[in-house]
Amino acid sequence: MSTAGKSSAAGAVHGSVPFGEAVVVFARIGLLSFGGPAGQIALMHRYLVEERKWLDEARFLHALNYCMLLPGPEAMQLATYAGWLLHGVRGGLIAGLLFVLPGAVLITVLTVVYMLAGELTIVQGLLFGLKAAVLAVVLEALIKVSRRALKSRTMVFLAVLAFVAIAVLGVPFPVIILGAAVFGALQHLWHRSTGPASSAPALSAATVEPIGPEWTQPSLTRFLTTSVTWLALWFLPLIGLRITLGPDNVFTVEAGFFSTMAAVTFGGAYAVLAYVAQQAVEVHQWLRPDEMLTGLGLAETTPGPLILVLLFVGGLGGARLSGLEPMLGAMAGALVTLWFTFVPCFLWIFAGAPYVETVRNVRWLAAALAAVTAAVVGVIANLAVWFALHVLFRQMDEISMGAVSLPAPALSSFDPAAAVIAVAAGVALLRYHANLIGVLGLSAAAGVLFVLT
Repeated sequence: MSTAGKSSAAGAVHGSVPFGEAVVVFARIGLLSFGGPAGQIALMHRYLVEERKWLDEARFLHALNYCMLLPGPEAMQLATYAGWLLHGVRGGLIAGLLFVLPGAVLITVLTVVYMLAGELTIVQGLLFGLKAAVLAVVLEALIKVSRRALKSRTMVFLAVLAFVAIAVLGVPFPVIILGAAVFGALQHLWHRSTGPASSAPALSAATVEPIGPEWTQPSLTRFLTTSVTWLALWFLPLIGLRITLGPDNVFTVEAGFFSTMAAVTFGGAYAVLAYVAQQAVEVHQWLRPDEMLTGLGLAETTPGPLILVLLFVGGLGGARLSGLEPMLGAMAGALVTLWFTFVPCFLWIFAGAPYVETVRNVRWLAAALAAVTAAVVGVIANLAVWFALHVLFRQMDEISMGAVSLPAPALSSFDPAAAVIAVAAGVALLRYHANLIGVLGLSAAAGVLFVLT
């Protein structure tokens, strides 16, 4: 390890880490960032805190707490934050892009391959196995989030209410998230006014020493400049697409849709997938229900944030509805999705990071976030049910009773092969804690066997 790599956290924040060395480390993180946000955060902790000692434990946790408050992929934003601490905006840009681009390139290539070869028997078998295994992956995520979030009867009530709202009543995801946040904040304020001080945990219990580089200090001028710059990068292309292609063009619609997702994806990728699936499949008709499962399976096997599955969604929409040659349409759709999903992430970090100290111990904000996390459990439960029905049954109907709409699978269309793969993957992940990539690979191989026999 180099001398710079052994420098103290304070020294590293002051820029003593060579920029080239930081690029190499963040590139390695980006290429190895499999396994979802928990594994990705652990990987960054090992490289940045344990091995290189570029950040100390308190600074890393402080940055993580802030990123958990933001919409969007928290692991990608944590990488951006860490790069920003070390080398300002250029460091944050490099760290964030290196975390996203390897997986983005792979997902785009896989989307094109799917468009060109998805009807081949062996490819169908691979995707069949992947889709069945994804059901177990979502169930595992639901269990993990539930254990962390549902600490009281109130939180359980919020989760059930969110499930009913999105699964039965069709309430939009952003409305559920906003309602949960308002409920959590108001509940905290009511308890504080009627009883002892709220026991809601502070966002960080660690004492964080002030950091020294000029770019880390709050500055109204810098805040305004940064905000205007990134808002322009976000909205000017959106306006340009609307003017040049028209409001109904698929790329314009995708830009607006994924911009909304970038602003409301509290709770991580699993929380927003149910809403994206509903809108992309039923409203915009960019893809079929089973293809949403295919995209998630592909995203689980590639590095980078799981929310890169949105590139598969946008790519299929572009391929099918843009009027362009399918390969070109898929690549353009994936690029539009990538831009409008991740540009806002840089805005949140570069504009907000210097002010994180002012929100670190705001208890009503912590209470609002806890309520959102509880509601996310209900949303993920809806995603698990939605996936299960479309994996295990080949034919789906719907029962509508006024405002209530319920799925009705045709029992005769039950798929025992999908059930066997899903159960086996669930046992491997939940009982034996097997490696995710290995489970997905074996499930895909099993899918090929089922299709060919």
